[in-house]
Amino acid sequence: MKAPFAAAVAIAIGLIILAGYFLDFPILQSVRTVLLGWAVSLIGVAAIVGIVHLIRNQWKNLRSPAKGRGLSVVLILSFLITLVAGLVLTPAHPVFQKIITRIQVPVEASLLAVISVILILAGVRLFQRKKGWMAVVFLISAILYLLIGSGILFAGSAAAHGIGAFLMRLPVAGGRGILLGVALGSLVAGIKILFGTERPYNG
Repeated sequence: MKAPFAAAVAIAIGLIILAGYFLDFPILQSVRTVLLGWAVSLIGVAAIVGIVHLIRNQWKNLRSPAKGRGLSVVLILSFLITLVAGLVLTPAHPVFQKIITRIQVPVEASLLAVISVILILAGVRLFQRKKGWMAVVFLISAILYLLIGSGILFAGSAAAHGIGAFLMRLPVAGGRGILLGVALGSLVAGIKILFGTERPYNG
């Protein structure tokens, strides 16, 4: 009885929210707003539970003699400092925003640098294992866009700069294609859930 009831509730709520985007009825809009508010609240609670679980696991690692205790200390201290600063200054405070930005930007730049190196190594290994044309294209693309991003390859005339700008637009088109694929996949998954053919909420 549990599975059909959960499916009926999920389908009904999904149809109400979907209909609220197309039908301009005040009652329907009010119900849709309440349901979306509940969803946002549940997401916030789930985020808090995830943070508590993360801190709890890091605290266990800190008390155990296993490796990685230093990383646990950094994570717990960073979380506590960010939490206290956010509560004292509020997230919209310019000083808090400046501190977060000066920490986040170098970390993101370092992660992007690591990702670029990993892509090069992955391309080399893919070329060594599978000597097909896709491996060659991947390796050449990774090296080419790494050089373009550094500004070394097309640092000459205006024509070379134009070629570099054109090549940099190609990943944007690929990214949009990926986003379209994600959107279509989400749409298909939502339709399957609305019709009850897939029930991920039963687990």
